[in-house]
Amino acid sequence: MKIPSSSHIHMLSYLVVLLLLPLISFSADPDSLQDFCVADQSASSISVNGFPCKPASEVTSDDFFFDGLSKVGDTSNIFGSNVTGGNVLTFPALNTLGISMNRVDFAPGGVNPPHSHPRATESGVVIEGKLLVGFVTTGNMFVIPRGLVHSQKNVGVGKALVIAAFNSQLPGAVVLPFTLFASTPSIPDDVLTRAFQVEEKVVKSIKSKFSS
Repeated sequence: MKIPSSSHIHMLSYLVVLLLLPLISFSADPDSLQDFCVADQSASSISVNGFPCKPASEVTSDDFFFDGLSKVGDTSNIFGSNVTGGNVLTFPALNTLGISMNRVDFAPGGVNPPHSHPRATESGVVIEGKLLVGFVTTGNMFVIPRGLVHSQKNVGVGKALVIAAFNSQLPGAVVLPFTLFASTPSIPDDVLTRAFQVEEKVVKSIKSKFSS
């Protein structure tokens, strides 16, 4: 019987890790093990992943409908855009189902600032207007792989509307302008000046725009 050398063992271990990594990296929210689990967000129970389920006896048909995406968002802000989230926080029936959708309204020239979704890949359809999403799209579908920084800008003459879908009940959103310049506790000015190669007064000026 031939005993594998240590180098062969290491190589086998390396191959096993390579085979397993894609399964870990590209998985979405876990599959549900019950027909439904409407989130009970008021429950004090500790949950590992997601929210505790509302007792089935208290679930009604109304729990499975959400009209938030039919309402136009207020775009009168510094970015000229508004995100209406249809995730488990606003639509509890999505709990454990691994999906969510957002409505994004844009004023003319409005921008959805650079951000990422740490827990989901995003797919969107432009319903109205013309957007710059890494490429120009007019009424087409786009996809943003999970975790990649991205943004959208309305490059049309009127309003724009996007419906974005995610393979997570709570995709999260790391909005870089707020994360970098309006976090609590704040990122030290000297870190930002070195990172962006600008003077401290530039950093302070940017921070002042997000102080309100």
